[in-house]
Amino acid sequence: MKHFLFLLFISSSLITAFTACQSTSIKVQRPIVSIEGNMFLVDGTPTYPGRYWKGNKIEGLLMNSRMVQGVFDDENPETRELFKYPDTGVWDPDRNTDEFVAAMPLWNSYGLNSFTINLQGGSPTGYGNKAWKNTAFTEMGELKPAYMDRLSRILDKAEELKMVPIVGYFYFGQDQNLKDETAILNAVDNATDWILDNGYRNVLIEINNESNIKAYDHEILKPGRVHELINRVKAIEKNGARLLTSTSFGGRYIPDDPIAAVSDFILIHGNGVKEPDFIKEMVKQTKALPSYRGQPIVFNEDDHYDYNNEANNFKYAIESYASWGFFDFRRKDERDIKIGYQSVPVDWGINHKRKQDFFDYVKEITGK
Repeated sequence: MKHFLFLLFISSSLITAFTACQSTSIKVQRPIVSIEGNMFLVDGTPTYPGRYWKGNKIEGLLMNSRMVQGVFDDENPETRELFKYPDTGVWDPDRNTDEFVAAMPLWNSYGLNSFTINLQGGSPTGYGNKAWKNTAFTEMGELKPAYMDRLSRILDKAEELKMVPIVGYFYFGQDQNLKDETAILNAVDNATDWILDNGYRNVLIEINNESNIKAYDHEILKPGRVHELINRVKAIEKNGARLLTSTSFGGRYIPDDPIAAVSDFILIHGNGVKEPDFIKEMVKQTKALPSYRGQPIVFNEDDHYDYNNEANNFKYAIESYASWGFFDFRRKDERDIKIGYQSVPVDWGINHKRKQDFFDYVKEITGK
């Protein structure tokens, strides 16, 4: 009996040791985004592999939506009341993020493989900026743990779905909350370190939203100098990895050549483009820049729809082999309920015809 128990103990110990050895030797592969020519790849495979739509190549593109309020909060008690949930009468940033994460598989099921999320959000009323305070950075550029916890929940789900988030650092309605240029540099370093230290490799970086907007307070966030921040992010490397980086411009604006020269991909916006032909012209002029070297071109904000028309901004971007992004700024519907993806509190579901039309079009284009 003693010999039997001894053998049983040895056997169970060996099994435990073998299992432990297996668990330490098996590493879960986390998704990695890369660029090859003008295509985006995830884990070495182009997005939407082999897909064509109406004769247009879809492989290698990012079908995206502006979802910048996923980590939103308002630290100003005087304006926080504006963002309360109708059913509870209070604003809840964790509920907002939880509902965002819960909706991500639905978006992805239609073929959406990317979205823009911003550490300083966007206008929570669709357009315009007032006294609200929504920023993941302290005055000196340190990271606020609550914001980064919410971001990690979103990025973890994006990894699971193999989506490619575009993480924006600054917004012209909030950059004034950082004290000075040193604080901006601290914020860039801290955010970049955080992403890399946490092992996220499926993330693209947008330094700031619409860098040419005159409302920015800090010169280093404007077109004349923002290339310095792009280079700063690109220079931060950990375990052989760095983050692919760019910055965006307002609607109808063609990127400045020095910025295009250092950008890993080109971000442009279609806001204000009422004639779809100009979408093609924007891509054409971008490709004609002296410094353009064949990088992917991505519209990550456009507030024009009309998908039923043969000529629409989304379709013409695709025909130019440029990725396209949905900007749903609508504030309220006929029931006086906020419904836009940028209007806080956000309903992150597909709760309105305009959203449904977009996702149906993405599904058609991607064949998801």
